[in-house]
Order: sequence, then structure tokens, then C-alpha cells
Amino acid sequence: MSIKDDVQTALERMILSASGWRGVFAVSGDEEDAAEQISPAHRIIAAAAALVFAEYLRETQPGNAGQDDAPLVLVGADTRPTGTVIAQAMIPALLSAGCRVRYAGVTAAPEIMAWARSFGGAGAAGFIYISASHNPIGHNGLKFGRTDGGVLAGEETAKLIEKFRALLAREDCAAKIENPAADPGLLRQVYAAEAEAKGEARKAYFDFSAEVAWGAAVAGNAAAANDSSVAGNIAATGNIAAMGTIAMALKRGLVERPLGIVCDFNGSARTVSIDRDFFAGLGISFEAINAKPGEIAHRIVPEGESLEPCRLLLEELHRRDPSFIMGYVPDCDGDRGNLVIWDDAGSVGAGTVKARILDAQEVFALACVAELSHMVWTGELAYDNKGNALSKVAVAVNDPTSMRIDRIARAFDVSVFRAEVGEANVVGLARRLRERGYAVRILGEGSAGGNITHPAAVHDPINTVLALVKLLAVRSGGAASSGASSGAASSGAKKSGLFELWCDLSDQAELYRDDFSLADIIASLPPFITTGAYAEEAVLKVNTKDHSLLKDRYQKIFLRDWEDRKELFKTRYGIHSWEAIAYNGLEEKRGISRFGEAGKGGLKICFRNIEGKASASIWMRGSATEPVFRIMADAEGSDKRIERDLIEWQRRMTIEADQG
Repeated sequence: MSIKDDVQTALERMILSASGWRGVFAVSGDEEDAAEQISPAHRIIAAAAALVFAEYLRETQPGNAGQDDAPLVLVGADTRPTGTVIAQAMIPALLSAGCRVRYAGVTAAPEIMAWARSFGGAGAAGFIYISASHNPIGHNGLKFGRTDGGVLAGEETAKLIEKFRALLAREDCAAKIENPAADPGLLRQVYAAEAEAKGEARKAYFDFSAEVAWGAAVAGNAAAANDSSVAGNIAATGNIAAMGTIAMALKRGLVERPLGIVCDFNGSARTVSIDRDFFAGLGISFEAINAKPGEIAHRIVPEGESLEPCRLLLEELHRRDPSFIMGYVPDCDGDRGNLVIWDDAGSVGAGTVKARILDAQEVFALACVAELSHMVWTGELAYDNKGNALSKVAVAVNDPTSMRIDRIARAFDVSVFRAEVGEANVVGLARRLRERGYAVRILGEGSAGGNITHPAAVHDPINTVLALVKLLAVRSGGAASSGASSGAASSGAKKSGLFELWCDLSDQAELYRDDFSLADIIASLPPFITTGAYAEEAVLKVNTKDHSLLKDRYQKIFLRDWEDRKELFKTRYGIHSWEAIAYNGLEEKRGISRFGEAGKGGLKICFRNIEGKASASIWMRGSATEPVFRIMADAEGSDKRIERDLIEWQRRMTIEADQG
């Protein structure tokens, strides 16, 4: 075959979406291959992507920028073996296209996005991040973004994909791209400045992480103090006495009750990021394993068995120092991390007190409780004397996020909105909601775990861990602020802590005690059983390429089975009716009559009890980043049989629909 044919074959095997452009870049084609080499076809693909992004930046630069201004492109990669070679294909192409390039080498995804955000007024500027997130080690891919701190929105990515495909379809594509005319001197300068660029990225990320952690109050106080370094220095120096914010309460709580965190970096990009320094600056003890970049010791996706080494480490350290009560495991690009915790809810004599792995949905639920309580504590979310919220507040989530979040939101009197799976979709939905006057501090994908805390626009394990730290450390004491003087946060000498606020607002005041632990917080969550996104029963391989057709077939099977099962569902599970909902991009369409309307997006069947209250659901969608089809079941309560019955039924119906 010709090189053009090789390129087209490689392109056909890639998945191109707003969540990232991904494929197997290892030259062998084996997704588990840890070799560094990529094929000539993939070099051309990487260079072509760089060229179309450079063109995109020029075409979309602000109107006040001169047309001759050279676009600035920040480049970084996770620790996959092929990352450096892909960067070496892209950087010359960017330079040949007239771009200025800053290359930071190994960089966590939230780090490069915070770095890009620091160039917010730089005209035509953006970033390219080389990563395949949680996919196997032989995979790699690309993410693109501007200076708003997140990846490109879905509609912008679609434009980029169209130009990318058009360039690779040209007869002269290989000749145009194989040998870009990059100035050798400029290329040497880019690589010589790698350490300096990495330092800039780390500093920007460190400063931004403090801003995210403490919220608008810190940013406002920093501005009032005319000291732009205050927010960034809080974590590093403990210089928070003048802030009078949640940061001070957290610091005080950590002094009174020391806390330790463990991390299994799994050789990810976070090995050379800010984690150690950030947590140490708060006075949190920190220990890690697999802390060498590229030291990928186990499966990359931070789910299930991948968290077992971290769990064992936490148990070992907790025996030596009981302050170690939490651990996290990031994926390769470090933009999400799921948790293990020391669970003291069991019986010591029976040996059930131990470290355990939290489900992804559980992690996100805890983050939502923490950040909504944060808003109440600071007065951003206040209530009238009847307990009604005085401002519009929302949580933005993806479609398979458990309805547990709806129950949590109801306690805080805030709204929940859903978008199709994909970080870009959830971030885009949150932006739309802010344009409509909502405050959206917490958002994310419950099915993946972790969270996005505004103004960040990407998942970040630092924000996830810190959400739980705030729940544990910001306890009762001190004077209440006037902003949080109504509802649960009443004015007076004593100000409620975050967990106490949650207990009051969720009508569980009896659960609160002064010596509460993480186990107590988890026990206060609304009970739901939800299929894990990476559980064996949740992952299918389907042959039907047309997912709209697949869902139309599925509808006939569902309607047939519903007639057979509805009486059983009424008597056994209290399910009396259902509603079909489609999720495409930012749009939710309820009550659809034709399931195929969901197309490639998410399809959810929401089940309701006799009172019309949603109590369970089943869901399906083909992945936009992996060659798999995912299904899920979600059921209120603690009876696992409901979720088991629903997911088995969902799996059987989906397989039958795929068989035609």
C-alpha cells in the first residue's frame, strides 16, 4: 500500500470526538504495546493535526489581534511511551505553520489547561495535549483547547475534525506533511526551553488550584488586598490569616485533626505535577508509590482492581499512623482520580474495619455534598426563612450520573441538569447555565468519578481529594458570616461545619456528632445502587454501526418485555411507569416516542413509582473514546437485587437488538 493508503487505514481506526482523538499509536498495532515507536502514517496524522489546529487558531483569533500575530501553542503530553515521538512530529509542523511553541514535556491535563488559562489575553493561543486518558498503554491521542481552561466545545471540535479529514484526503498530503520546513534554530529553542516551560506550567497550575479550592471569596479578598499572589500562596505558605475564608477554617481543622493522604501515581503525568507540594503546603502528610514518570505498574483506568495497590498502601500506613485515611489513583493524564478511604464503620473485633475502594458514583456524590456545603458556608448559597434558596444554583452532570445527585441537590434546593457523556458536553452545559444566571460550582461525570470545580473546566483529583478534606476539616466553630446567616447556617457565635450543614439541610441532624469520620459522611448519602462504568456486565461489543437503528430495534424488544414484566415490577420494586429520554451533546429530550432519536447519544429509560417519582433507570450509549458499548442500571435504595435485575435485563435486550 502507498503511504496515503496507510494514513487512511490508520485514520479509519481512530475515534475522533470532543473528548479526544484516540487510536492505537504503537507501531505494532497492539493496544498493550509499551514500545515508543509509531508508524510513518501516525507521524503524518500527528503533523496534520498540528497544521489544522494552527490554521484554526489563525481563523478564530480575536478581532483586535493583528492578522500577522503568530499563534502561541502550548504542547504537553502524559507519560505514554509514544508521547514524545508524537510531540516530535507535531512541533516542527506547528513551527512551519508560523506558530510560537512552548513545550513542557510531561504535563498533567489540568496543569496544561491552567497554564493555557494564564494566557487568556494572548490573542491567538491554545494548547495541544497528547494523551489517551484512561485507554490502554498502546493507545494515544490528542486534545485541543484555547485559553478558557478546557478542551474545545463539541461544535468547534467538529470543525477541526472536518478540516483534519479533508487535509488527510488530499493526494499531496504525505508530501506536504512529511518534511515540514521548520527553522532548525527555532526547533532547538523550543526543546532548550522545555524545563522553563514546565516551571511556568507548574506555577500557573499551583496558583489556579488555590483559586479553585477556596472559591470566589479568596479571589475577592486577594484583589482587595492588591496582592495577586495571595490565592496562589495560601496552600504554599499557609498565609491565610488575613483571608477570613473557608481556607482559614480548613487550615485550623487540619491543625486540630492531622490528616494523611496516599497516592498511587501509577507512573502518570501527576508524578511531576504539584500534588506533593500542594498538599504539604496545607499541612497534609503525603506518601506515594509508583512515583516515577512512565512507571505504569497496572491497568491505567482508575477503577476496581486498579485501586487495590493504593488500598493496601493505605492500610499499611494507617496501621503506623492513623491520620492516613484517604488515597487516590489518577489515570495517565491525571485529570481524574478515584478514591480509597479508611472505613471505620465496621466492627474491629470482626475485622471489618479496613481501607476500601469507593465507587465512582460515590466519589462524585461526596464531592457534590462538599462543594454545595462550601457554597452555603461562604454565603454563595443562602436561604429564606422557609428554607428556599435565594439564588439560582445548579449542578451539571452527564446522563449516566446516578439519581443520587438529584436527591442531594433537592436537599440544597438546587437544580440538576444533564448532558451527554463527555467532559466537553458537561463543561459546555455548565457554561450555558451560567449564561442563564445559574451559579454552577460543581459539575462532572458521576459515571467516571471525580469532579470539576468551577472555575476549573477539567476533572482534577486535587479538587476531588480537597472536597473530602474540606468536609472533614471545616468543622463547627468561629463566627458565622452574614452571607450564610439564613437557613441552616444561622448567625451567632458558632458557625456550622460543612458536614453539619449537610446533615441539617438533608433532615439528618441526628446523624451529626462532633467526632464524625468519613464513614459517617458516606452513611449520610442517599442510598443508591449503580452499575460501575467499567464493570464486566456494563461493557458490550456491538456489531451494529448505526446506533439509531440499534435503539429502534431495542425499543420493540423493550415494549414487548415491559408488557411481560410490568406487573412483576409493580409488586416487587414499586415501578409503575417509564419515560424515554435522549441525550445528544448539551441537549436533553424527554418523553421521546422513538428511541432511535437518541442516535449515537445516550438513551435512558427512567422508571417511576406510583407517585410519579423517578426511582430507577437503565441507560445505554456507545463510547466516543473506546470501541465499546456501555449500559448501566441505577436504583434507589440498598437492595442490590433491583440493580442486578435491571442490568441483566438491559444487557439481554441490547444483545438481542444487536443481533437484529
